[in-house]
Amino acid sequence: MLYSAIKAVTNKQPIYTTLAAVLLLTTASSALAVAKEAPAITLQASNYCHGDLQTQPSAYKYQSTQQRALSCLLTQLQAYQQKDMTAQQQYLAYKAQAWINYAIHQDSINSRSPAGTYAAQSAETILQALKNDTAQDISLYQDIPSDSALMRPDLWATLSALKDSDGIGTAPREMAFSEVALIWAATNQCERGSRESGSHFRMADRWLEQAREAYVNAHDSATNVALENLIVRYYKQYAPLDSSEDVCKGQELSSIAQ
Repeated sequence: MLYSAIKAVTNKQPIYTTLAAVLLLTTASSALAVAKEAPAITLQASNYCHGDLQTQPSAYKYQSTQQRALSCLLTQLQAYQQKDMTAQQQYLAYKAQAWINYAIHQDSINSRSPAGTYAAQSAETILQALKNDTAQDISLYQDIPSDSALMRPDLWATLSALKDSDGIGTAPREMAFSEVALIWAATNQCERGSRESGSHFRMADRWLEQAREAYVNAHDSATNVALENLIVRYYKQYAPLDSSEDVCKGQELSSIAQ
C-alpha cells in the first residue's frame, strides 16, 4: 500500500602522567555525555510488584531486576485489556504493553539510547492514567518522540485515518501495536541503519492491515471509501515530512480535522 618517540628518558614520566590525565578527563567527559543522553529509568518496581521483588519469579533465567519490574507493570495492564473496558482503555493498555516490550528489549541489549527510558516512562504514564480513570485526557495523536521520526508516511497515513474514523473501536490492539512498531522501527533506522528497521516496519504493516480489514468488515462501502480518501489526504500531508536522510528529530502529529 500507499510506505558513521619521546627523546629524553627523564621526560617520559611527566609526559605519561599528562597523557593519563588527558585520557581520564576524556573518559569522564564521555561518561557524562552518555549519562546526559540516557537518564536512568525512574520506574519503581515496588509500585507494580506485589510482595518482595526478590521473591517474584523471573520470566526467564537471566531476567534483570528492571525487566522483572516491567513485567509486573505488564501484569497490571491486563485488567484494562478486557472486552468490558472501553476501546480507548484497551488501546492504551495495549500501547503500554508495546512500550514495555520495547523497554525490555532495550534493557536486554544494554542499550544506552534514551529510547528505553522513554518507552518505560510512557508505559508507566498510561497505567497511572488508567488506574486514576483519566485515560480520556491522553491524546490519541501522540507526537513522535525526538529519538524517532516519521518514516513510511503511507503507514502513518493509514494509522491516522483509522484513528479519525474510530478504527480504535474495531481494532484497539492492532492500532496500538502498529503505532509503537512504527516509532521503534524509525528509531532503529536512525541508530543502526535500515537493516535494523525492516522487521519492525513489516510488523507495523501487518498490524495495520489487520486493523484496516477489521474496520472494512464492520462498515459499509460508502464509509470505507471515505476512509480511503482520508488516507490519501493524510499521505499528502505526511509525505514531505518523511525523514529520508534517516535523521531522527521527532514530529508533531494531530488530527487532519483540527
